[in-house]
Amino acid sequence: MHGGRGGPGWGGEFRRRGFGFPPGFPFGGGPGGPGFPPPDFGGRPGPRRGRGRGQNVRPAILALLLERPMHGYEMIQEIDSRSGGIWRPSPGSIYPTLQLLEDEGLIEATADGGRKSYQLTADGRPEAEAAAQNPPWAQFGADAMSQVQDFRDAAVGIMGALKQVGFNGTAEQRQKALEVLGETKRKLYAILAESE
Repeated sequence: MHGGRGGPGWGGEFRRRGFGFPPGFPFGGGPGGPGFPPPDFGGRPGPRRGRGRGQNVRPAILALLLERPMHGYEMIQEIDSRSGGIWRPSPGSIYPTLQLLEDEGLIEATADGGRKSYQLTADGRPEAEAAAQNPPWAQFGADAMSQVQDFRDAAVGIMGALKQVGFNGTAEQRQKALEVLGETKRKLYAILAESE
């Protein structure tokens, strides 16, 4: 590794390891996301559990389309906004669900400036009205929003300390920091495992 304490060699290595904040941090999904799945928003029960559990965006889509026609990306933005940034579904969850709803005859797509705009059909309105009674984003109260901010503040603080050790620490100090990070990661996954 080139460079001394805080030298360009360590800095370049530090950046190559991807120490930065991806879009939607700390809960955002999608390409470049941090790997934290969003909370479970009342999806259909099933055997899948743990980190790979998919989220049910169906009621969110239907509740939104009850208000007005939307594009797929517009739905992603709306869910992100209405959940206070806690939940931003990926295109990989939105668009297959839209296709499924279209196949079921609950929504229909029309061309709108080279993009597809989706709207409810008469058959889809009853399910959409039921979804709108308790849309997924309504589950987020002030406590949840505050907790997300606490997560962000803690993560920013940890990242700042990590950068200080990475750029200014000795090789021995950096090794100790890596050991602390590894142990912290194991403990965080252990917390999730307690609910399995």
